[in-house]
Amino acid sequence: MPRRAAAHTRGRASVLVALTATALAATGTPVLAAPPPVTAGSSMNQAFARAAREFDVPRDLLAAVGYGETHLDGHAGHPSQANGYGVMHLVSNPRNHTLETAAALTGAPLSKLRRDTAANILGGAAVLRAYADRIGLDGDERDDINAWYPAVARYSGMTGRAAALYADAVYTFLANGIVTTVPGGERVSVTARPVAPEKGSFSDRGSRTQSPDYPSALWAPADPNNFTKGRSAPINKVIIHVTQGSYSGSISWFQDPTSEVSAHYVIRSSDGQITQMVRNSDTAYHARGANAWALGIEHEGFIDDPSWFTDAMYRSSAALTSALCDRYGIPKDRAHIIGHSEAAGSDHTDPGTYWDWARYMSYVGGDDSGGSSDGLSFASYATQQSGSTGTQVKAVQRLLTAQGFDAGAVDGRFGPATLTAVKTFQTARGLGADGIVGARTWTALLSAGAVPTLKQGGSGTDVKRLQRSLTAALGTTVDADGTFGPDTVTAVRTYQSDRGLTVDGIVDSGTWAALQAGR
Repeated sequence: MPRRAAAHTRGRASVLVALTATALAATGTPVLAAPPPVTAGSSMNQAFARAAREFDVPRDLLAAVGYGETHLDGHAGHPSQANGYGVMHLVSNPRNHTLETAAALTGAPLSKLRRDTAANILGGAAVLRAYADRIGLDGDERDDINAWYPAVARYSGMTGRAAALYADAVYTFLANGIVTTVPGGERVSVTARPVAPEKGSFSDRGSRTQSPDYPSALWAPADPNNFTKGRSAPINKVIIHVTQGSYSGSISWFQDPTSEVSAHYVIRSSDGQITQMVRNSDTAYHARGANAWALGIEHEGFIDDPSWFTDAMYRSSAALTSALCDRYGIPKDRAHIIGHSEAAGSDHTDPGTYWDWARYMSYVGGDDSGGSSDGLSFASYATQQSGSTGTQVKAVQRLLTAQGFDAGAVDGRFGPATLTAVKTFQTARGLGADGIVGARTWTALLSAGAVPTLKQGGSGTDVKRLQRSLTAALGTTVDADGTFGPDTVTAVRTYQSDRGLTVDGIVDSGTWAALQAGR
């Protein structure tokens, strides 16, 4: 970018010195001269250019930091997992207060910094400039993009190796260039250039701390308050998560003792880099009721933006998942490799509709159908109707045929014969004969049969039938392994409570009747 006149820089520096004492009292960070009001409706390119001018931050550096944080998507003011906001991911949590710092430096209210993209970018520039002032960058040095490395590292909210990894990623974006289309259709770019960052005190952070469980991963332990040592159950699932934030932001959040959340692994979007944060043998806090027996893998990104789900990320994650399955004897199928949304008791929606399960499972080397070898057990049961095809249609046809309803050939095609059989079954069960196999019809189909009393410690095909029907009824995965263990007890109790039944965790004729009625 063009170099700024030295006289202008010196004049601005004198203003900064005069205002430093006031800001330190409020935030511990020097306040910068208040800029003129943000113009409503300004484009993102205009916002970056203006913020760069106002705070003497290289425009492309500012854009690269924003891209690394959010892919330049402010997500309509909704917070990330780490409670960060906007394109520049201004954070407000017990560990990091860049949102409040930006408010003190710019005079903008917190509400505007959260939701207004131009104000948010201006706030990010103000924070970066404050960090540059702390490390003593003068006017000429601020024109050198390589001199900003320590300030960028501090913007991450982390220290040590984790902060260096963050800054390295930003300078990789600068080296490779960025061309992206942001929400609203505007094209934003950063020109590729040679970089040679001046790392300062971060230059000794390059030594690699290797993961104790997966040698190709880095090791950055979560705070002890965010996981439990040891396990109370054998490992039998891998759960796929999306961070709803950046790679570095998630690492920082899991190292914050107040967050009380963690995952075993975090994977970076751009290149598939993996950081392990909790030992496999310990219990991370990532999926409520499934924590005891699951391994959690977080993937950098946001569920509503498929640009984060790169091939490098898919391949790296799949290699990790495959290795974990081999190590712990976990079947490589969609009943055992599941999304956070499919975990029992989950109220989350990740990894979301843009996660390509077929692609991912092909890289893992497993079955992407969502089912296990019996053809009836799935991690979730999707709505089936006329025109549907696939393994779940085959399951509908098999279940109907077993109950004496002629669904035609078991060919995985939802044609006229299957439609008629579904309607006839629905009429017989009082479900409303619409011919669509949704949650209620699935539950009734899967639970049909004998009604033996089942309780914890039981096993066999009836338990597996129960587990399938609970998966359909609750909308969360209950592992159909045929063993009535603690997770099945929890699912039964949840179902009984939701349906107004006696909550005892025992499946008697009353619970069976509710399931078979599609409740």
